[in-house]
Amino acid sequence: MKEYQVKGLTCANCARALEEQIQSLPYGEGATLSYNSGKLRVHERIDLEKVRAILATDGAYIADDEQAPKKRNLLLYFVGASIFLFLTALVLERLDIDGASVVIYMAAIALSGYKTFVKGLNNIIRFRFNMDTLMTIALIGAFGIGEWKEAAVVAILFGVNEYLEGLGMERARRSLDMLLKQAPKEALLISNGQTHVVPIESLQVGDVVLVRPGEKIPSDGVVIEGKSSVNEAAITGEAMPIEKEKGMSVYGGSVNNEGMLHVQITKQYKDSSLSKILHLVQEAQETKTPLELFIHRFAKYYTPFIMIVSLFVMLVPPLWFEASWHDALYQGLAVLIVGCPCALILSSPIALLAGMTRNARKGVLVKGGVHLETLGRVRTIAFDKTGTITKGKPHVTDVIAYIDENKLLYTAASLESVSSHPLAQAIVQKAKQHHIAYKQPEQMATRTGSGMEGKVDGKWYCIGNERMFDHQLFTEQIQKDAEKLKCEGRTIVFVADEQRILGLFGIADEIREESKKVIQQLHRMGIRRTVMLTGDHEKTAEQVAKQVGVTHTFAQLLPEQKVEKIKELMKNDTVAMVGDGMNDAPALAHAHLGIAMGKGTDSAIETADIVLMQDHLGKLPEAIVVARRVNRTIRLNIAIALSLKATALLFTIPGWLTLWLAILSDMGATIFVSILSLFILWEKRTI
Repeated sequence: MKEYQVKGLTCANCARALEEQIQSLPYGEGATLSYNSGKLRVHERIDLEKVRAILATDGAYIADDEQAPKKRNLLLYFVGASIFLFLTALVLERLDIDGASVVIYMAAIALSGYKTFVKGLNNIIRFRFNMDTLMTIALIGAFGIGEWKEAAVVAILFGVNEYLEGLGMERARRSLDMLLKQAPKEALLISNGQTHVVPIESLQVGDVVLVRPGEKIPSDGVVIEGKSSVNEAAITGEAMPIEKEKGMSVYGGSVNNEGMLHVQITKQYKDSSLSKILHLVQEAQETKTPLELFIHRFAKYYTPFIMIVSLFVMLVPPLWFEASWHDALYQGLAVLIVGCPCALILSSPIALLAGMTRNARKGVLVKGGVHLETLGRVRTIAFDKTGTITKGKPHVTDVIAYIDENKLLYTAASLESVSSHPLAQAIVQKAKQHHIAYKQPEQMATRTGSGMEGKVDGKWYCIGNERMFDHQLFTEQIQKDAEKLKCEGRTIVFVADEQRILGLFGIADEIREESKKVIQQLHRMGIRRTVMLTGDHEKTAEQVAKQVGVTHTFAQLLPEQKVEKIKELMKNDTVAMVGDGMNDAPALAHAHLGIAMGKGTDSAIETADIVLMQDHLGKLPEAIVVARRVNRTIRLNIAIALSLKATALLFTIPGWLTLWLAILSDMGATIFVSILSLFILWEKRTI
C-alpha cells in the first residue's frame, strides 16, 4: 500500500463518499481515506490518474502532485474578492444601477460559491444531501426570486466558514509529523569495544548502546554501567530528574542529563515506550471522527421533505380538488421559497465564527467550530500535572537550617552554581531571591547519581541526596525533618561539612498561581469532575490535588495508562484533556477534546483541538462559558428558523401563503439568526 497526503477535503461524509468511489476502482479494495489525518492509502497498482479525478470532484487533491493548486489560500483570495464585489454592488444599487449590480452580485456568488454549487448539483443528482446540497438549494432559491444580494451574502459567509474550518483541520493534520520529530533517529552501538552510529530501527534486544550527556536514550533498556540523572518528562510527565545507576530501567526517548550510561536494549524501538506514544496518537487521529454539526445531519431529512411538500402543494389540489393550476404552482413556488434553507445554513457558521473570534481575543485558539461546540458540552476535565497545574520547574519549598539560614544558602548556592542540574538551579534561584551573593567553589568533584563536593572559602562541603552521606550524620531530628518532607512529596537535598549535616532543602514542582482559582470556577460552572492524571509519585500527586482542589487523582501513569483512564471517563461524560507534554499527546488525541498549554511541546499543541496561548489555565473557564453560549445560540437559531418556516407553511392550508409572505419568512429568519449570532461578540461578565 502507498500513502499520500490529501488536501481540500471539506467534510467527513464527503471523504467517505470519495473513499467508496476509489474502492470501486480496479485494485481499489482496501483503499482508505481518512478525513481526520488527510491520509490516502491505496494499492500501488491502482490507476492514480483515476484517483485524482475522483478527488477532484470534491475539490480535493494529492498534496505533492504537480497538478495541485499552486496557491494554498486561493479560497481566501476568492472570498476577499467577493466581499469587494458585494460592497461595489451595494453602492451601484443605491445609485439605481440595478442591471450592473445584479451582474456584480453574480460574480461575487461565483467566486465564493462556485465549487459548492457544482458539488451541490452533483449531490442532488445522486440524492445525497449535506451542507453543499443545502447551500446549492439556497442559491437556486435566491436566484428564483431574484434575491441576488441574499445569495451573495450566503455564498460569502459560507466561503469564510469553509476556509476557517479547513485551516483548523490542516493544522491538526500536521500533529503527527511534528510528533515524529521528537523521536531519536540514531544510536551509538557498542560492538567489539568500538562504537558505531546506527539507525535506532536496527537495534536488537541485547544490544548495548552508549548514551552521552544530553543525548536521548534510543529505546527501552537497563543500565549496565554508569550513573546519571535522566529526564523522563517526555514519557512519564515527571518533572524531577530520576537518578539512574546499574540495574535500573530506562525509557526510550528520555534524556540523559550528565554522566555516561551504557544501556542494554530490552525492547526493539517499535515496541518501546516512545514508539507506543507515536502509535497511540496516530491511531486516535485515524479513528476519531469529528462531531458533525446538527445542521448537517438534519439536512438529510429537511431538504427532501420540503421538496416533497412543494410537489404535494403543486399537484394534489389541481388533480384531486379541481383547484387552479396557476394558484397551485404559485403556492408550490412559495413553499420552495419558505423551504430555502438560508436561515438554517447561517444558524451555525456565524455563531461559531463569533465564538472563535471572541475566544481568540482572550488568547484561546480554537481549531475549528466543531471543537468549540464540543467545549460547550464538556462535563469532565482531566488535567496533566506537570506543566499544566504546576509550572514543570523544580522550586525550593522548604529550607531547614541547622546553622544560620543565609550561611546555608550561601554555601549551597556556591556549590551548585557550576551545575546545570535542575535541582541545583532551583537552589541557586532560592539564594537569588534572598539576595545572597554566592560565588563559584575553589575546587569541586562530582559524584554522579549522588551529588557533588567542593571547597568554599577554604573549607570542604558536600551537597546531594541521602546516598551521599554517612548515616551516622543523620540525627533523630534530621531524620524526623526529612521524613516529614518525604510525606509531603518533596525531593530532599542535604548540605554538610566534614563533621555534620548543616541543613536540607525540600524541592517540589511549583503550582501555578491560577490553578486553584480555575478549579473552583470550573466547579461553580457545573463541571462534574476535575481529574488529575500524572506520572508522578502518589504522595506528590496527593499534595498537589489537595492544594488545588481537583476531585479525582490518578498517579504513576504511563502515556498508555492515561489513555485508558480517559476512555473510562468518556463512558459517562464529554471529556476534555488538558496537557502540555509529548507524553500527553495520546490522551489529548483520544479525549473528546484536547486542550494544550501555549508553551507546551509542539506535539501537544499540534495534536490538541484548543490551545491556551497565554500558557496558563486562567482563560479556560471563560472559554467554556463562550462555547456554551454559542451552543445555546445555535439551538435557538435553528428553533426560530424552523418555527417561522413552519408557521408560514401552515398558511398554505387556507391558501394564504404568498410569495411576499414566503420571502418575509425566509429573510426575517435569516436576519434574525445573523443578529443573534453576532451578539456573541459583545463583551460582558461571563463568570
